[in-house]
Amino acid sequence: MQRLQAFRFELMPTGEQARKMRQFSGACRFVYNKALALQQENHKAGGKFIGGFAMKKRFTEWRSSAQTPWLSDAPRHPCDEAILALDRAFKNFFEGRMSYPRFKRKGQRDGFTYPDRKQIRLDRENGRVFMPKLGYVRYRSSRDVPGEVRSATVSLRAGKWYVSILTAREVDAPVPQGPAVGIDVGVARFATMSDGTYIAPLASFRKHEQRLAKHQRRMARKVKGSSNWKKAKSRIQRIHARIVDARADFLHKASNSISKNHAMIAVEDLKVRNMTKSASGTVAAPGRNVRAKSGLNRSILDQGWGEFRRQLEYKTAWRGGYFVAVDPKNTSRTCPCCGHISAGNRKTQALFACIRCGHEANADHVGALNVLAAGHAVIACGGMAQSGRPSKQEPTEAQALAA
Repeated sequence: MQRLQAFRFELMPTGEQARKMRQFSGACRFVYNKALALQQENHKAGGKFIGGFAMKKRFTEWRSSAQTPWLSDAPRHPCDEAILALDRAFKNFFEGRMSYPRFKRKGQRDGFTYPDRKQIRLDRENGRVFMPKLGYVRYRSSRDVPGEVRSATVSLRAGKWYVSILTAREVDAPVPQGPAVGIDVGVARFATMSDGTYIAPLASFRKHEQRLAKHQRRMARKVKGSSNWKKAKSRIQRIHARIVDARADFLHKASNSISKNHAMIAVEDLKVRNMTKSASGTVAAPGRNVRAKSGLNRSILDQGWGEFRRQLEYKTAWRGGYFVAVDPKNTSRTCPCCGHISAGNRKTQALFACIRCGHEANADHVGALNVLAAGHAVIACGGMAQSGRPSKQEPTEAQALAA
């Protein structure tokens, strides 16, 4: 079977290469915004939606226009990829999966993608990668890159350039190993398994919260747009990058360990976006306990439950296991011994005590047992196939790039 996997490295460009990467990123952003503006104008005029192929023809005209001659300095394929990205965004909007596409701003997710594998050459021995109009760019080689290179995405984050190299390789058909496990995620315990073990939370944001607030106050006292304001903003970006990197490292290690040692994994199908909605309410109907709910929302988002589930899903598929997402309703209120369901069973946040049979246990452990039982029921009824999806076993290219 074929496995798609992405490897991200920090780039070490020269001054000229860094200048060109900013230029190419700006060109892709310009093309994306211009195409979006054209779609809006066309819609107001009553015209039909302009497809990606037709929009790329417009881009050819923009490159040869006297008003935008600098577009010809940027490589063609990354700009075409920006147009295709907008086309995918509109398709997701039309199908109800995403909101309406928005214009891109400078300094937010700057980057570009080389989609043609024939134009990319990876020099593994010397730790450098060749990309059109950039030449060979050195990168910090921290691990091997197996497989055939498919694409390369260059991105800017916290003042540093990174490259994500997507590869494809043939691997042996995986054989799942280990028992089945149910997982209950929480704040006090990041993940509690049905076998009684649990993983303590990292709380990456909490560890840097005071330091982050201090630098945010310093930035607020500076004149916006000044040199000192930009320096303060750069410090805040570095703190955020450290928080994100620590959380990503924690989630990858946790999901890798769990998927490697279990043949079936059942998790709750949590709607994190709904769980972390603000409780402030409106002027006519203000909310209650807004400050407490805000703190809970920060703690939930600090755990990274959605990313944890995404990683578990594709890593379980890589190893041939079964991934099941079950309805979380009453998983923490159901007694695993007698099956009695009651809100009174949850005495405290940590204690479960059944009011019918008297069974007592850790509430998170009880939730994990119920999640595992629900997962077995879903598979027995044929509700979900391998990797939690009806027929697809491999992660998509977008999932592999985000890994």
